[in-house]
Amino acid sequence: MAVPRNRHSNARKNSKRAHHAKKPKTCVSCNNCGESKLSHVICTKCGFYADRAVVTQEQS
Repeated sequence: MAVPRNRHSNARKNSKRAHHAKKPKTCVSCNNCGESKLSHVICTKCGFYADRAVVTQEQS
């Protein structure tokens, strides 16, 4: 197992982690109803995904 010869400073350690921040999730509008939703996810309002009905909504 490799052992580091010298210790890295906190600045060098943290600069490696500069790109590890979480990015916000992107929202897109539904093609059917126009409601905002997560991409690659079924719309929660109308049940459409990729221009076709996947989940049917009950009429009440």
